[in-house]
Amino acid sequence: MSEEKKETKEAKPSGGVSRRKFIGGTVGGLVVGAAAGYAVSQLAVPKAPMVAPPTAEEAATGKTVTFKVNGATTSIYVQSNWTLLYVLRDKLRLTGTKISCDYGECGACTVIINGKTALACMTLAIESDGKDIQTIEGLGQGGRLHKLQQAFIDNYGYSCGYCIPGMIMSAKALLDKNPSPTEDEIREGISGNLCRCTGYVGPIRSIQAATRM
Repeated sequence: MSEEKKETKEAKPSGGVSRRKFIGGTVGGLVVGAAAGYAVSQLAVPKAPMVAPPTAEEAATGKTVTFKVNGATTSIYVQSNWTLLYVLRDKLRLTGTKISCDYGECGACTVIINGKTALACMTLAIESDGKDIQTIEGLGQGGRLHKLQQAFIDNYGYSCGYCIPGMIMSAKALLDKNPSPTEDEIREGISGNLCRCTGYVGPIRSIQAATRM
């Protein structure tokens, strides 16, 4: 049967549009609408966490702690079993600190507490009361990236990039104490940060470049 005869046999909705064209147009409209809705949802990310006040039962097992995060004093209620990683990511929306192994092996959640590196997944938030915490979001100043961040970009020090925030924080703590480390000292400084992609060549090259910036 010819294509013309097939076309005439198709039921046509009002207005003379064939069923094939009608269905195609409807599906296309749904796809475009879904894509637009997704785009809007991504733009509507909340700027600040919405933290509900604790219930009486919760208050009996936790307390309000006050600490500095990237220079800003923050007070927040925490339960006794909440990790600092959970509070940073889920309560304060500082998602640059990554969650990976969640039991202290990979270093992806490395932050700096009182000048020393710490694994946020192994640190209880309730123990952070009164401390000074720095995350990857706090490195850049005045709209400019920290030299380590820029060096990792300029020297292709990343692949998937998931481990890089923690690695940069370890490197930051190292350079704060030793501005001109040797390659062996750099390797030791980031030895707690596991990377499956780069073979550590790019990160080491980037940290070396940052010492010259």
